[in-house]
Amino acid sequence: MSFKGDKTRQNICDEAYKLFSKRGYKDITMKDICEQTGLSRGGLYRHYDSVEQIFLEIVNDFSTEQKDEVSTKIANHVPASTILNEILSRYANEMIDSENSLSQAIYEFYSNPEISKTKNSVVRQYEISKSTWVDLINYGMATKEFKKVNPEGVFNIIIFSYQGVRMYSRLMKIDETIPNKIITEIKRLLLPEEV
Repeated sequence: MSFKGDKTRQNICDEAYKLFSKRGYKDITMKDICEQTGLSRGGLYRHYDSVEQIFLEIVNDFSTEQKDEVSTKIANHVPASTILNEILSRYANEMIDSENSLSQAIYEFYSNPEISKTKNSVVRQYEISKSTWVDLINYGMATKEFKKVNPEGVFNIIIFSYQGVRMYSRLMKIDETIPNKIITEIKRLLLPEEV
């Protein structure tokens, strides 16, 4: 695809993200996305066949971007504690940002029985995220920056705390201290006590 086509696809995803974060998944139509982007129906359909296709591209991009980011930093020998702090800082900000949360849309999309039976299942997203975190935690243990822990167990604490707060942020105001306390405890699990 051309540079212009790539730019248009990115704009479609950016604008659709705003709709999904505001209204969830099930109430969004291709017509809504046309209105949000200013594209004609033909212009939109030139790039995407369905709302599902757009949503999956957005969700898949998040998972693969984080995996690529972490893999590149590990390959470049960036300290594990630096990578951890960057990700957790981003997570803390995202946990209190209910306006830009896809949690409701993700729940609506993946709770559809037809979707959950396909390769596009939430399990795939979970596995990509788990792989990323396990790689980071193993790297941190190998460099002796992290304590010896069960990487999958720590990943589950991280991801379900993060997603839980993201979901609750759609239902109630989340005080900043909640994400900060979660981040502090995750760091206590992984980082040795300073002497």
